[in-house]
Amino acid sequence: MTTTSDDAPLYDHPLPQIESWLLAQGCQQDRESLHCWHLENPTWKATLYLEEDRLTVNYLQADAEGGTIQRSFKYSLSRRDLEDAIFAGP
Repeated sequence: MTTTSDDAPLYDHPLPQIESWLLAQGCQQDRESLHCWHLENPTWKATLYLEEDRLTVNYLQADAEGGTIQRSFKYSLSRRDLEDAIFAGP
C-alpha cells in the first residue's frame, strides 16, 4: 500500500488508508452503514459520514439536550487539516 502525505488532499488517499486513519483516531465503523463512523470523547460524541464529495460530522456534546452541531468538510482539504478541525471537537 502506498502511503500518502498528511498534507495531500483527502481525495488523493485510497479508501483503505482513510479507513486506517479513522481507526487510528479512535473511530469505529458502523457495521450496517459502512460509510458511517462513530467516535466517543469524554465531552462529546460524533458520527462521521464519508459522503460522495465531503466528510460530514455530527457532534453531540455530552451535556447537550438532544442538540447537535453539523460540520462538512470537502475532500480537497488535507488529512492534517481535517484531523485538526474534526478531532478537536465542536
